[in-house]
Amino acid sequence: METADPTPHARPTDRESTADGPPPAAPPYLSLELLVHGVGGTTAQEMLGDPRVQLITGDDTAACYRRTDDADAEQRPGDYRGEPVREAYCWSNLTSGNGARALWLLLVPFMVANLAHWMRPAAPSEHPAQRLYDLLVRILALTLTVLLAAAACEVALDLTAWQCAGTTVCAAGKSWMGFLSPDNSGWWSAPGRRLALASMVPLLVIGFLWWLSRRTWSAYESASPPPRRPGTSRDTPVAERTPLSLDGFWYGRRLVARLRAAHTTAGVLTIAAVLRAAGAQADGQAGGDTALAVTGRALTALVIVLAAATVVVVWRTARSEAVPDDESDHLVVRALPFASLGALALIVVHTGWARPGSHSHGALPGAAAFGGIAVFQGLLVLALALTAWVLQRAARDDTRSALRGMGGPAVALLACAVGGVLSGGVAQRFADWLDGGATPGQDHAPIPGPPVLLSWQASVIPVLLVVVAIVTVFAAVRVVIVGGRVAKDVPGLYDPREHPDERRTKRIAGTIAGAGLTDSAPVLVAVIAAVTLVLGAGAVAGAWLSDRAPGRATEGAPPVVHAAAETAESLGSWLMSAGVILLITMGRRAYRDHSARRTIGILWDVGTFWPRAAHPFAPPCYAERAVPDLTWRMATWTERFDGRLVLSGHSQGSVLAAAAVWQLDLVTRSRVALLTYGSPLERLYGRWFPAFFGPPALTGLHRQMDDWRNLWRFTDPIGGPIRLTCDDGRRIDEGPLRDPLAFGRTLQNPLPAQILGHGDYQADPVFGRVRAELIARLGPDLPGQRPADDCTGRGGTDDRTGRHAAEDPAAGSADGRPAQGSSGRSSG
Repeated sequence: METADPTPHARPTDRESTADGPPPAAPPYLSLELLVHGVGGTTAQEMLGDPRVQLITGDDTAACYRRTDDADAEQRPGDYRGEPVREAYCWSNLTSGNGARALWLLLVPFMVANLAHWMRPAAPSEHPAQRLYDLLVRILALTLTVLLAAAACEVALDLTAWQCAGTTVCAAGKSWMGFLSPDNSGWWSAPGRRLALASMVPLLVIGFLWWLSRRTWSAYESASPPPRRPGTSRDTPVAERTPLSLDGFWYGRRLVARLRAAHTTAGVLTIAAVLRAAGAQADGQAGGDTALAVTGRALTALVIVLAAATVVVVWRTARSEAVPDDESDHLVVRALPFASLGALALIVVHTGWARPGSHSHGALPGAAAFGGIAVFQGLLVLALALTAWVLQRAARDDTRSALRGMGGPAVALLACAVGGVLSGGVAQRFADWLDGGATPGQDHAPIPGPPVLLSWQASVIPVLLVVVAIVTVFAAVRVVIVGGRVAKDVPGLYDPREHPDERRTKRIAGTIAGAGLTDSAPVLVAVIAAVTLVLGAGAVAGAWLSDRAPGRATEGAPPVVHAAAETAESLGSWLMSAGVILLITMGRRAYRDHSARRTIGILWDVGTFWPRAAHPFAPPCYAERAVPDLTWRMATWTERFDGRLVLSGHSQGSVLAAAAVWQLDLVTRSRVALLTYGSPLERLYGRWFPAFFGPPALTGLHRQMDDWRNLWRFTDPIGGPIRLTCDDGRRIDEGPLRDPLAFGRTLQNPLPAQILGHGDYQADPVFGRVRAELIARLGPDLPGQRPADDCTGRGGTDDRTGRHAAEDPAAGSADGRPAQGSSGRSSG
């Protein structure tokens, strides 16, 4: 693939003067079509339909390409009259590039917690509950870091250094642990020294997360937004403003740095607190050294002070989106991680100090902290739900948001649940490996095993899976019922000369019904979140009341109850471990297999669109590179060549396109026409992130652009209509498009036409017609102003029948049938 030299394009325009005389005459008019692919990505060759392409601007991670024949189009604009220059922006390497990105799978809880930050209801920005909502999410994200550090300490310090290394039966046969065994009577055999040595393992885990966050921080979050020129072509009403249009929205460099310092400090202090708990127990025994006890209390106070400072930093670290945040961090923020490392070093020395007669038995002190973390997380989720309810009541005309504004609290609860499953699964399987197959916690087991709470949490997983299975069965039944209704109307959408085929009819109807399950996702999330909250509370209560694993706690119960408890405990333990093993296996496969790596990358295309506003260890936000890339390209091209452009986005590419247009100044924005297809802008982002993609924001985006057209299908499980009504006659939604394009075999279609679903919108003749209409609107003159009230977000109408397009896209109408004639006749 060749690289074009950008120098010839940098010739002066009619706005620029030269050293030899007046500015040259204005060049012939030129327009640009900028293509943006969707999830999973595609190659520039596929997007441009030509095997010979050249890089125009960018690098190996994300770049704009053209056909080789079009590389110098600016030098010969007369060859492109009536047809724009086509350019493809490829960004797939931001999410599915090298094999190291497969490690991001282990950061799922952090990513989900970060999503909760952006799911707040669309209340006015000045509402006082907005800050409280953001603060609660940041504190909740901090508890996930503490939970991760505690899980690492559980494996390295409690199970390995304290329990197994201190037990002759467990340490026997493990040569790598021989120097730690008390029978060896070596220097490292003292319990405190074993713990001090083992503390390096969780410290390496925290250090790896710090390094990964800093590495991605410099690669993803360093793209500055383009400078804006003031424009007054249209005034944006306050009701139509969105944070996505603010200058500093996609520049979270300093905020991530501050959060990274705080979370690193929290992880290090968690290790220090575990060591201090063990040291305090040893110092409190009869005959303990008084000097060590006093020094220990001073170190405990130091940990508390640093922890309080960490909470204050998280408290005060809110996003500043109005302008790019370039302020330097305060000395306290920069010094916190180093201070915590210094405190940990002092505590390591204090813990490893000689204490004659000390020994380790039972579980490491402080195991109850897992229960405290779980209860605190539950209280935070409840407070977040109450705050979201207040914000939802203040939201204006918000009837489409998922779960009535409770999407954020539900997703935050799931983040805590996933974090608990991963940490508990690692601890359970590691304990099974150490004790040689015996059940930890039983009388005959060589070690006590992990905290009892983890066994209770494992026991509720089978119950949760049963609930999920029931919901899945209901969803399958719904697909069958809706598919039967839709099947009655499918033949009527096509030419009557095409002979009906019952099997094909059922397949088309089933695809339509299955695509509609996307709109039922909030129900599934709500059920899982509610059941998780109830079962989690029951697990904590059972662990605290019985202080024994479920199997032992029910020994006096009826045989059926006891058998069920033992089965749930054993099955749940394996299920927790299976989740961890599955992630590791997928990561190993993705590291070696490019196709698997690309598949895993698709998962992050949706989950990592948003900046890291709550958790700095979440996978990096690719949009903080992609959106400035697109914005810079559009702004500089229109400025240099006085042209206008069509921005064409598919699937997730349409979300990037809309976000980039919001970042343009008003003059440049009015030169852009947007073509979206298979777009989740309203169906997914508008419902789950109403404060950023709600009807007012999408309405304002349409008013400030030259034009916007959106194509969608009933068979598409991701894309959908935008649902805006425009009184000036301009249509946004074009559809539903007919899919498949032909029902049966005809002279023109001798083979059965493929059901396209979410892909290949370009194969539909409507795509070419709509694209031609947008291109025909491009010209050297700016468009006239639109009335301020020409669009609303209260549901669109079908372009030909006047029927509301806000009907369920999976069903088409209230009874689950596609609207007669609404997806077919004009498409072919």
